[in-house]
Amino acid sequence: MRIRKGDQVVVLTGDDAGPTPRKVLAVVQSGDKVLVEGVNRVFKHVRRGHPKSPQGGRLSREMPVASSNVAFFCSSCSKPTRIGMRVLADGRKERFCKKCDASIGVISPAPKAVVVQG
Repeated sequence: MRIRKGDQVVVLTGDDAGPTPRKVLAVVQSGDKVLVEGVNRVFKHVRRGHPKSPQGGRLSREMPVASSNVAFFCSSCSKPTRIGMRVLADGRKERFCKKCDASIGVISPAPKAVVVQG
């Protein structure tokens, strides 16, 4: 998945859809889902004595949404876009915006040089 924790995304479908960019709090790899700040809020009912709510009641929390329902928000072109991957000349991998070709960031370090002894 090309979306990472801390990225700004736009929600495309559902009750919370809109043009406002929101922050990704976590990426759930097993289900191909992302946890987005303020999106898909549900109430969790807890009994008395719960560590987060000793008096009991309803806790509001975010639930993951499918990664296909969000789009990366590019800060340089200010539009929701797709993310591309390319390998730089020194061997590092980089994410880039498909609309404006701006670099989003390097995600892997350069490979170590292999010394062949002969």
